[in-house]
Amino acid sequence: MAAFPRFRFLAIAVIFHFAYIFSIFDIYFVSPIETGMRLFNVERSPNRNAPADRLVLFVGDGLRADKALQSHPEPYPKSDADLTPRPLAPYLRSKILEQGTFGVSHTRVPTESRPGHVALIAGLYEDVSAVTTGWKLNPVNFDSLFNRSRHTWSWGSPDILPMFEQGAVPGRVDAYTYGHEFEDFSSDATQLDLWVFDHVKDFFAEARRNKALAEALRQDKIVFFLHLLGLDTTGHSYRPYSKEYLNNIKIVDQGVKEVAELFRDFYRDDRTAFVFTADHGMSDWGSHGDGHPDNTRTPLIVWGSGVAKPQLYPGEVAPGHDEYSADWNLDHVRRHDVAQADVAALMSYLVGVEFPANSVGELPLSYLAADIKEKAEASLVNVQGILEQYRVKEEKKKATELKYRPYQPFGDNGLSPERRVADIRQLIDAGRYEEAIEESAALMKVGLGGLRYLQTYDWLFLRALITIGYLGWIAYALTMVVDLHVLHSRVRPSRTLSKGLFFTSVLVALYASFTISKSPLTYYAYAFFPVFFWEEVYARRESVAAGRKELLGHINSGGSVASFVLNSALYVGVIESLALGYIHREILTILFVLGSFWPFTHGLSFLKKHGALSATWFLSCIAMSTFTLLPAMKAENVHLITIGGVLMVVIGLLYLIFEDFVLADFSWNAKPTSRNHLSRSLVGIQVGLTVLSIIITRSSALSLQAKQGLPRGNQIIGWVTLVASLLMPLAYRLQPNNHYMHRILVIFLTCAPTFVILTISYEGLFYLAFSALLVSWVRLEHAVQTFSSKAPQTTTTKKPTTESHLPAPFRPLTLHDARVALFFFILLQSAFFSTGNVASVSSFSLDSVYRLIPIFDPFSQGAMLILKLMIPFALISANLGILNKRLGVAPSALFMVVMGISDILTLYFFWVVKDEGSWLEIGSTISHFVIASLLCVFVSALEPVSAAFIAGVEVGEEGELKEEGKVAEKVVEKVNEVVEGLVGGGD
Repeated sequence: MAAFPRFRFLAIAVIFHFAYIFSIFDIYFVSPIETGMRLFNVERSPNRNAPADRLVLFVGDGLRADKALQSHPEPYPKSDADLTPRPLAPYLRSKILEQGTFGVSHTRVPTESRPGHVALIAGLYEDVSAVTTGWKLNPVNFDSLFNRSRHTWSWGSPDILPMFEQGAVPGRVDAYTYGHEFEDFSSDATQLDLWVFDHVKDFFAEARRNKALAEALRQDKIVFFLHLLGLDTTGHSYRPYSKEYLNNIKIVDQGVKEVAELFRDFYRDDRTAFVFTADHGMSDWGSHGDGHPDNTRTPLIVWGSGVAKPQLYPGEVAPGHDEYSADWNLDHVRRHDVAQADVAALMSYLVGVEFPANSVGELPLSYLAADIKEKAEASLVNVQGILEQYRVKEEKKKATELKYRPYQPFGDNGLSPERRVADIRQLIDAGRYEEAIEESAALMKVGLGGLRYLQTYDWLFLRALITIGYLGWIAYALTMVVDLHVLHSRVRPSRTLSKGLFFTSVLVALYASFTISKSPLTYYAYAFFPVFFWEEVYARRESVAAGRKELLGHINSGGSVASFVLNSALYVGVIESLALGYIHREILTILFVLGSFWPFTHGLSFLKKHGALSATWFLSCIAMSTFTLLPAMKAENVHLITIGGVLMVVIGLLYLIFEDFVLADFSWNAKPTSRNHLSRSLVGIQVGLTVLSIIITRSSALSLQAKQGLPRGNQIIGWVTLVASLLMPLAYRLQPNNHYMHRILVIFLTCAPTFVILTISYEGLFYLAFSALLVSWVRLEHAVQTFSSKAPQTTTTKKPTTESHLPAPFRPLTLHDARVALFFFILLQSAFFSTGNVASVSSFSLDSVYRLIPIFDPFSQGAMLILKLMIPFALISANLGILNKRLGVAPSALFMVVMGISDILTLYFFWVVKDEGSWLEIGSTISHFVIASLLCVFVSALEPVSAAFIAGVEVGEEGELKEEGKVAEKVVEKVNEVVEGLVGGGD
């Protein structure tokens, strides 16, 4: 019967946390896409053309602004002169200096390909969750520049182009893509860009022979899109400071030059506008996704028909420059920065099409070669598009709100949008163009503020509801811990009709308001959980009272109360300090250094009796404290990979040599046990697999570094080694050795080959230190419990009810177990952050995955990274399961405590989530909240994993078993008495 409440608790935990993870997307990141808007365009007389007849968009995927514009030595020097730094993109630089306008385009998180291209081409920022749709065919289901064009031709990646082709009006967008097999990280990625340039040349060569195609190309309002993926692929493989990446910049620059000359020779009318930019940047470690400035700053270079010439300031620093562009040698040219969505508005204006319906970009007037009147007209059209979105959103909100609160600047006391537009029109008609532009800019900000107001309309209510839900979960979880693992379910829930009606009425009222407001289905879940949790807590109020007496009954003096309050504050303080650890990993270093002195708190007599164990704990903590001081972003280091793997092999060999000593609980006095030869042979096989993984990983890494690709044989052997090592535990069932130290070693060696194959630097050393710390922790906790003779092994309780129950098979939890749960929680955090800052999406390096999957496949490659990430959790779950057995507590007890206290961290991160400010802050706060929330789900998943890992394990000799054995004997005796009574009654 006890298993059912535990299963119910775990199921509720998983469902609750998965549901509440989506709360930040319903609150902070609601999709801005709306339909039903009117479209606006700059009206021109029939004899007046748009600034350009056609537009060419180059997107250098993954190109950083600084790398594109800095000077570097020749990537592959052939003479001493090549060592002198020079611009690697001379053609693009010439456009900045002579013909066009440039600046930095600032992207938003997530810095991935789909959201970047959507911002560039549609002018809107998708909600953050939309990034996952960029990894599969998912058509863009909203308006875009391509939709507005008369026709668009595009060349590039099969991951980007089909989205816009199938999301547009049928037949309006043509997409020419290479095969997925071209996206091979182990080969020369410049071929991807050369493929695009070559096919554009072939396309225009065909147009010279194909009259119908030539006529289509002579139309106005057409767009050409060249997606250049080589830079991104090269950056992932070799880093953006590598000679390969810098050489790729040269190739792109040359390709852009050749395409521009191709257009000049084909059209001979100078009616083409060119835009060169990037969808996102790249960190120094070859990754992107988060809001680091290296990921959000991309180049924007615009030249050609309708584009303003550069603004030069000879002999002085031009406006717009800062420290970031100080080494570009462009100080005398004015830099015009824009938001990424502004590019869509700019391109729409240049080619003379309507602004995309959902565009929130502000037309950057400094890029336009137009007179003041034209700029005033364009600014007004830009504003009208924003206000049209506001009108549609407001009408929908009014239709679903019982009492709508209008946006103050457009409310009763403010001027309506229509009135303000009419006033700007009057200024233009009166020739007051500067004033019209100023008023349009001001109205643009008010309009964007109105969209923001409608986007955040329900924030206060939802955030309050979510907060009550998390507090309810914490209260519910701790209440269930008290009920199941302190009182052993002796006190039944107490419910009354009146209180049941009260909670039901609250839920019905909330659901009624959601129905009237046509709220999303997720709102119903957000409301259900707080009501459910607090009703459960209220129903178990007697359990809470009884648990307080059990746990806090000894606190009856002023000094003990003060000590308890101080310790509680310190406890919560340590948990909250882990929040800083998500940003400053050094916090974990401090906690490990402090924790290394924990054995000293038990006195000299304890240290004398357990000196070697305490020293092992101390050294393990110090070793662990170093990993959070090392860089989270790591470069591939074959030597460190080899050293870590060799040490894993040494651990396995030492076990085989000293098996009797280890299985005798590290004692030389115990009699040798009979050897399990099959088990020893299997350990030897696991050691051999680890050796094989070292050899194959070293070979594959060196081959990839030498640009020789991944040998097919290496790939096959790597996969065989990985799969075989993970299946090895099944072989031990033939002749099991159930000693807990043997089980820990088997799990250690099971994961060792996988960790070697998927490591890029010092992670193997972390694996060793972490394993040593966990084993020391298990043995030290048991030693502390044994040594602390003052603390009774069982707790006598007064039953608040008269029910008769069998004795519980596990000892009840005490306040001291809260410290064990805190250690477990800190170790969980360390498993995440000691080898890399998981709070940053960019911290995942694909270098190791290329040894198994060299072709771009984000889901498969991501699965491999997650497998590596999960290995430390496998170690934690196994060691905690053994610790539970040694301490005599229920298997789920400590898991449940951690699941309760972990959401203190989650609630903190929920309130600091940002959707404005720097992109680094936005991306970090999102990932912090998601990781903290998923931590509880991880913990709930670890309990069954722990049970599987320690099934049948023995933690000591029969005569040395602790309280769980004694209690179990009482259970058997009581059952026998009951059975005898029943049999006697039957006679």
